[in-house]
Amino acid sequence: MKQHLLYLGCKTIPLLFWLAGVLPACGQPSATKKNKIAMTTPAFSGNTDTATFANGCFWCTEAIFEQLDGVISAVSGYTGGETKNPTYKEVCSGSTGHAECIQITYDPQRISFDELLEVFWKTHDPTTLNRQGNDVGTQYRSGIFYHNEEQRQKAEAYKTALDRSGAWNDPIVTEISPFTVFYSAEDYHQQYMELNGNSNPYCQFVIQPKLDKFRKVFAEKLKKN
Repeated sequence: MKQHLLYLGCKTIPLLFWLAGVLPACGQPSATKKNKIAMTTPAFSGNTDTATFANGCFWCTEAIFEQLDGVISAVSGYTGGETKNPTYKEVCSGSTGHAECIQITYDPQRISFDELLEVFWKTHDPTTLNRQGNDVGTQYRSGIFYHNEEQRQKAEAYKTALDRSGAWNDPIVTEISPFTVFYSAEDYHQQYMELNGNSNPYCQFVIQPKLDKFRKVFAEKLKKN
């Protein structure tokens, strides 16, 4: 499995550490609650499938996954908790049980769940419990919320193989749980990098460098302009 990792510099650094870096907290919490969408079943339509991942700040993860060829949409939101229709402020408090996540709708004829898993594992640190860089709390936990038995088996197999490979010094703590409900985040969180990349310093100095590295590693999987 080590062929799936990129090593840099004089020390052995897994690609996911390189991409994740030490990131400041994402934005300021807001109590605004608008256009909430609760999905209790996968949003399948025609030749589409759904994946739900939690791997840190959704501003970053949405910007990454929506660039993959075959990904139709990547929606920022919340899942895995108890509170109905949570706000960003409530989720950031850590009291709702929800994780920041993205709901991905994709064309399985163009990109497979296995390929999405590869990007998931390589673009965050799955060994830090309830933390990604400077983003700390259960809302930033690593998680795969599977929509069917096939997704569960693939996620478990990938996790086991990576742990056995010795790719990281610490064990993977990624949660693998059945998908229950997804709440879309407030409007201002959607396509955040696309809409704010030129004006928000966080986008310019944190997200953009991460995206640049991602594009180099996964160049063959990106959408063609």
